[in-house]
This record gives sequence, structure tokens and C-alpha cells, in this order.
Amino acid sequence: MSKRLSTPVGAIAPSATLAVSNKAKALKAEGKPVIGFGAGEPDFATPAHIVEAAVEACRDPKNHKYSPVGGLPELREGIAAKTKRDSGLEVAPEQVLVTNGGKHAVYNTLLSLLDEGDELLLPAPYWTTYPEPVRLVGATPVVIPTDAQSGFRVTIDQLEAAYTPKTKALMFVSPSNPTGAVYPRDEIEAIGRWALDRGVWVITDEIYEHLVYGDNEHHSLPVVVPEIADRCIVLNGVAKTYAMTGWRVGWMIGPTDVVKGAQNLQSHATSNVNNVAQRAALAAVSGPLDAVYEMREAFDRRRQTMFKMLSGIDGLYVAEPQGAFYAFPSFEAILGTELAGQSPQTTAELAELFLDEINVAMVPGEAFGAPGYARFSFALGDDDLAEGIGRIATLLG
Repeated sequence: MSKRLSTPVGAIAPSATLAVSNKAKALKAEGKPVIGFGAGEPDFATPAHIVEAAVEACRDPKNHKYSPVGGLPELREGIAAKTKRDSGLEVAPEQVLVTNGGKHAVYNTLLSLLDEGDELLLPAPYWTTYPEPVRLVGATPVVIPTDAQSGFRVTIDQLEAAYTPKTKALMFVSPSNPTGAVYPRDEIEAIGRWALDRGVWVITDEIYEHLVYGDNEHHSLPVVVPEIADRCIVLNGVAKTYAMTGWRVGWMIGPTDVVKGAQNLQSHATSNVNNVAQRAALAAVSGPLDAVYEMREAFDRRRQTMFKMLSGIDGLYVAEPQGAFYAFPSFEAILGTELAGQSPQTTAELAELFLDEINVAMVPGEAFGAPGYARFSFALGDDDLAEGIGRIATLLG
């Protein structure tokens, strides 16, 4: 009897972040007082001027029809202008491909660049989606582990040790999901020049570009190392910056030949992105950043609260988050000890225990290639944050 699923699709791991979020929502629906640290999305509403642009777009009949696969011309121009404004990277509109969210940009990029047998260098902890499209085309994600002591930042020595003649690309992320790490400019330059010397493509995910805290700064790799522009893809979107996760608008920026190839792929997969969402995205990228700064201020306050509370729990080690809206503590000293009559050996087991015993949802580090750690989002209300971490402190105390 033949298999019902193809081998590549059968091998895809479900999204661990969505799995945790879904289980937490199911328990909440049962009336349980669940506090969820799993969701990777702002808890704010989309700013009003963006919503109004969408309402107006709904009324305009031209948005009821097919539009160009690569994105509305106005939006591609707007993204190019926003990119120049925010990161200093100058690109032409034809270098922009508008996608159905950030994940779609990841898939388009990796399916356009990688062949069977290629290798992609993937520093861990990594976002759960990155490895899947790599494997889907028969390429190999080469995981390079980092830890809290190293600031979750990969070194040139590690990259060089992982490099082989099959290395096609490097996935580079700053600020990082799930760790909140932000690379300083000198390290970004060193990594960019290493990739340039080795002839390695760099795929840089900048979706959290505006969410940096304290003295940390975001630097776009192709701005720091302009010579690599012909071998660099920038991924971004409106989801995190403008609290628009449900609108599903992302983009990739790169050399015109790669963008054209990805556009051909998209023409057969989804065609154009929803026109109303594109009009909303145009209002976002071309509008003021006041609401973004307000959200960042709230995230910063919560970041400090979470870091202080997690640091005060015996047995936990947590690096101070520098960007995004996640903390990534190590539970390695706690695993194997008795908690609520159980002895969890992994953070996956610990996550189950937290959800069942204290109704707290976190995403285990195994999902990010980092066993022993767990991701906690601080994109939730201040009271819930304090209550949730307090429950963990009580259980572990």
C-alpha cells in the first residue's frame, strides 16, 4: 500500500509555538486561569490609521480584483522608502517581493536559493520555521549551537568550523527570536565579511528591527557590509512592528534575479497578497512610528520586570533580553529534580508540567534547537506577566 503523505511533507514538524498557544487557548476555553507566554505577537491592537486605510480599501472596487503578483507598485515603493528610512539600505522597488507574511518570505527565499545537497548554516537557538523549507528541498540545515554565556551569538570560528564546500547560505537574525539577542555592529561586520570572503549567501531576518532596548542598536548587515548586497536577502514584514500579525504581509528584498525567481514561484503558489491587507501595510510603512515607540516602551518595561523576576528564581539562568520580546532562560539546573511529584528530564516535559500544574504556557527550547531552555514572550499584560512568573517561582521554590 502506498504512503498517504509524501516523504518531505511527512517529515515536517508542526509549529511548536502554535501547538503551545493552541493548547493554552483550549484550557482557557475550559475556564482554566491560563497565562500564556508562548505567543510571538504583540498584545496591542493594530494602530487606528492602519485599520482605517483597510476600511477605505474595502470600498474601492479596484481592490476587489487580482493585482500584480509581486505586490502593489505603491507598496513596493513604500517598502523601499521605509527600508531606506529605517535601516539606511537603498533598494529599488523591483528588488521587493510582497509575501503572505514573514513565513512566506522565508519559504520563497529558501526555495529560490537552495538545491538538493546544499547546506545552510543555522545558528541555534533558531526560529522554528527556518529548518523546514531547507529540508523540503533536500538541503541540510547545519545547526551551530550557542548558549546564554556567549550571549547567544555565533562566532566566526564557529562559522568557519561549520563551513564546507556545500555551504550555500547563512541564516542571520538580529534581534533574535527566541533569545532576544542583538549583535553589535563589529560582530555583524565580521560575519558579513566572512560570508563575502567565502562566497556564502546571507539571509538576514530583520522583522524585529524596531524592538531594541537600552544601549543596543539594530544594524542591517548589507548596510554594514555593502559589498555583500548581491548575495544578501533581507526578510521583513509588518507583523511585529505594527501589531499586524493577523494581516499576513511580509516581504523579501534582494538581487533582482532572485526576487524575480521567487515571484515566479509565488505566481503559482498564491499569486498576489490580499489587496486590502497590502493597502493597510502601505499605511503602516509610510505612516508615523509613534505607536511603534509606545509599544516598544511597554515592551521595555515588561522586559525589565521579566528579567528581574526570572533572575530571582533559584536554579534559573537568564541572559538579559536586548531586543524582540522574548526571554530565554536556562532550566538545565532544574531538570531532573522533583516538581509536583514528577521529575521532568527535558524542557518539553517541564512545559507540560507547567501547563497542567500551574496553568502557565511556555515554549520548550527543543523547538528552537536549544534543549534545556524555554522561550517566554513578554508581549502580554503587566499583571499577567507578574502573576505567571510568580506561579513558576512558587512551584520551583
